[in-house]
Amino acid sequence: MESRATQIARQVEKLKVLVVDDEPSMRKVARALLQAIGIKNIHEAVDGHDGLDKIRTRAPDLVILDWEMPSPNGPEFVRAVRSPEQFPLPDVPIIMLTGYSEHSRVLEAMRLGVNEYLLKPVSSTALLARIVSILVNPRPMVKRGDYYGPEPRPPLGNKPDFAAEPSETFLIN
Repeated sequence: MESRATQIARQVEKLKVLVVDDEPSMRKVARALLQAIGIKNIHEAVDGHDGLDKIRTRAPDLVILDWEMPSPNGPEFVRAVRSPEQFPLPDVPIIMLTGYSEHSRVLEAMRLGVNEYLLKPVSSTALLARIVSILVNPRPMVKRGDYYGPEPRPPLGNKPDFAAEPSETFLIN
């Protein structure tokens, strides 16, 4: 019988990942990080339009997305994907990989339906931890008003009711 770690490693290895970033050097870095953690099936998109097309045609298991790109930028991209009435694969997990650390951006990403938020530069260990989190503890997708995205995490502190708003407890590297 395989250990749980071996099972997870096999799941990670089999992932089909799409990296959406307009900077060739950042796509190269993301590819190297993904290869370092064992992912072989990696596709790249040069901008948001290309990324949306590649989600439709390649059906990735995971998207790694930059915030700052020509239109559509990262937030516009997430809005387009998280539109179940209009986009064919609205449930694809999205990790926002960005250089922006402002709390307001983290909250916006969360409210848009991003699964995880990581800061550049990122280590392969931190990236792997977020990918494993998505695989091992997938959050169901929910529709609440205008929000469509992963079930919010429980809030920090003693507030028992978190059903109305997505939580502010994103993991940041």
